[in-house]
Amino acid sequence: MRCFALLIALFFASWLPARVMAQSFPVEIETIYGVARIEAEPKRVVSLSFIGHDFLLSLGVVPYALRKWYGPYPQGVWPWANKALGEATPIVMQGEIDIERIAALQPDLIVAQWSGITQREYDLLSQIAPTIAPAPGEGDYSMAWQYMLMRLGKATGRSSRATEVIDRIDQRFTSLRQRHPDWQGATGIMVWAGTTGAYTETDLRGKFLAQLGFVMPDAIRTNAGARMGYFPISPEDLSPIDADVLIWLDSGASIDRLNRLPLRRFMRAYREGREIYSGALLSSAVSHSSPLSLDYALDELEPLLEQAMDGDPKTTVTSSEKVGILAKGVSDGS
Repeated sequence: MRCFALLIALFFASWLPARVMAQSFPVEIETIYGVARIEAEPKRVVSLSFIGHDFLLSLGVVPYALRKWYGPYPQGVWPWANKALGEATPIVMQGEIDIERIAALQPDLIVAQWSGITQREYDLLSQIAPTIAPAPGEGDYSMAWQYMLMRLGKATGRSSRATEVIDRIDQRFTSLRQRHPDWQGATGIMVWAGTTGAYTETDLRGKFLAQLGFVMPDAIRTNAGARMGYFPISPEDLSPIDADVLIWLDSGASIDRLNRLPLRRFMRAYREGREIYSGALLSSAVSHSSPLSLDYALDELEPLLEQAMDGDPKTTVTSSEKVGILAKGVSDGS
């Protein structure tokens, strides 16, 4: 009788979808430094990833401790993640990875994708708890957000939820591409206003534009290395970032610098009103490119992209006007 029951159980298990079967433990996750074996569903997760807490929260996992990246929020969590965080108060760490402090937290899972973790740090952390470093073949900060989330879903026993989140957001990108055929194949670039550096398709910010249908300008694609996520641009030659749409990412501290860039006035993006100014909150949302920040980023950027891409230099791109960015036809008198 027991054998018959076991056969029935195995039969039905073979028909279960892969996403359900993935909830069982133990699980193994390959990383660039070794294999993390997780014996049971983790209850005390420490996130060393600069953006990993967003990913965990989107899965319904509140990290016991997290690593703050930057910004004015003491808990390290930006507004788009407040609802998912609720009343929880994770321990907040900043700066370099402190092995002794992490050991004292007694985690049963350490999240270290998008953390800059080294082999030595991984070896030490793996003695404390299973450690999820970047996937094989990926750089420290090159993994797509979908891939990072699926790996965390598997590690925490929430593969089904990860799949649902990815499907929903991917469908949103699909709908945006369908609504805006003029974006498909147009050149687009995100540039850090403080140092005039461009984010390539290796970076999350470049991947964001690519998922909307934009492509990198040829000068960036050709000159940036295959694994280079950030490509410095000389203020003496802005031509590599002169795209069909140019998004300036800023924390609010570089507005004067933008207005003083002498060669900016000669760019087609400037002359045709194709620039978008992205303030601190929107810049952080696309920089995190997390399952929690992407909805905010898409809500904010869609109307701005429509204004910048309408082909009319006289159209005001409202994000620039609000903060006094000197723009063609808005405040330069032309």
